[in-house]
Amino acid sequence: MNESYIARTSGLKAKDYIGYAMIDAAGCLVFSLVTTLLQKFYTDIFHLSPLFIMLMFIAARIWDGINDPIMGRICDTAKPGKGGRYRPWILYAAFPLALSAVLMFLRFPGMGEEGHTVATCVYATVTYIFFGMAYTVLQIPFGSLASVVTTDAHERSKLSVWRSIGAALGSIPVLLIASFAYEKRLDANGNVVLGENGKAITDMQYAPVIRGVVIMALFSFVMLLIAYTLNRERVKTKPQKSEKGATVRAIRLLFSNRAFVSVSLISMLLLAGQMFTQSFYTYLFDDYFHANWMNLASQACTYSPMLVMMFLLPGMARKIGKKEVCSVGVAAAAAANLILFFLRGMAPEKLMWIFLALCFVSGCGLTTLVMQLWAMVTDTIDDLEVKTSSRDDGTAYSVFNFFRKLGQVLSAVCVNGALLGMNYKYEKGAVQTLGNLKKMYDLATLIPAVLFGLMALMLFVYYPLTRKKVAELQEQKELKLREHFENNSIDI
Repeated sequence: MNESYIARTSGLKAKDYIGYAMIDAAGCLVFSLVTTLLQKFYTDIFHLSPLFIMLMFIAARIWDGINDPIMGRICDTAKPGKGGRYRPWILYAAFPLALSAVLMFLRFPGMGEEGHTVATCVYATVTYIFFGMAYTVLQIPFGSLASVVTTDAHERSKLSVWRSIGAALGSIPVLLIASFAYEKRLDANGNVVLGENGKAITDMQYAPVIRGVVIMALFSFVMLLIAYTLNRERVKTKPQKSEKGATVRAIRLLFSNRAFVSVSLISMLLLAGQMFTQSFYTYLFDDYFHANWMNLASQACTYSPMLVMMFLLPGMARKIGKKEVCSVGVAAAAAANLILFFLRGMAPEKLMWIFLALCFVSGCGLTTLVMQLWAMVTDTIDDLEVKTSSRDDGTAYSVFNFFRKLGQVLSAVCVNGALLGMNYKYEKGAVQTLGNLKKMYDLATLIPAVLFGLMALMLFVYYPLTRKKVAELQEQKELKLREHFENNSIDI
């Protein structure tokens, strides 16, 4: 057979791209509940202090430091089933993920009331950690799936684009809850309560939130079942030997690879910036702009560029390079947020449309990285394999996933640190002062500008895989596939 090994392990059809995107769409249906609603839900419904929320998020990530590598090694060492090595985990994770999402937002009688603070804190911690573990069971095998679905660099770039589209589609429905889950606060006489700025105060309502959460969890469950049938593993890998110290050695190799470390740090900052804006904007639009419809509008500005970039970006990445395109895009996103910070003196009613316009500019810039990130990760794992002859996809994605969870910690520190810094009033019936609201706007724009600026700097300076180096890597990958096939370490 004259066909190259890459050609024999490639050849994706429309069904493959849709099925792959559907996994992330299903995951993001429930993960977006955490990134967009959970923080506000904890302060306004459970009446938990920002300090406790921040410490709880940090504790959960410490546990992930133990849990994630274990999941990665299970993927690498377990005997593949009929469905493959990574694909069956889509089924295993479907029900626990949906259940844990509902439990996080389920409020039993007395929760959030005086005298039940400890019980509420315990419940919130247990259900949040349960969700994190269920999400790990899906995400680490899903990340590893790309390496066995296709070995062609261009198809992986397109897979990354489709995954990003799936994530965007999965993240949109929660914005309907965020936009319509509020009602104006009334006093004992039925009159609307006004804040210091003369605007009506609105409060998050439990009923529409829990209804929306249940619906989204059910859709997530069904979509994962469908996605399982649409995906196929073209590279049939053999289990890694479960030797003593193998995990430590695999992790040490990952941290010795500049490409892997840099893309992991960039992803950490990206997720921190995304989660910060999604969580903190719910406060900003409710308390500062008094326009909850901006939740939906801002996310439309953030994700709408994908409609165009999904057609343009694979070609741009091939001709210009992933690193080159993403560097410029992320720098533009940082600049847009910095401009918003310098516009802080404008009145909210005059600023809101400019705010949304610059959200669109930021979204255009970030889209370049969001849609190419997963292809870049696979490139770094290929780079490691070529240099060391070691390939532990599950372990690699568990470490990468842990960096992303560190991004969640960084986001939690930024969100709750900002709330503490502006002295946010989270007690039932609280009213924010004008001084608090001004600080809220400053932090809502400056923090993303700093995070995105750091990402741009790392892409420009530290991430090593230029267009030329990725092309060379593809040639070396062909030789590695031949070597693995001849050594009987993979089937095709």
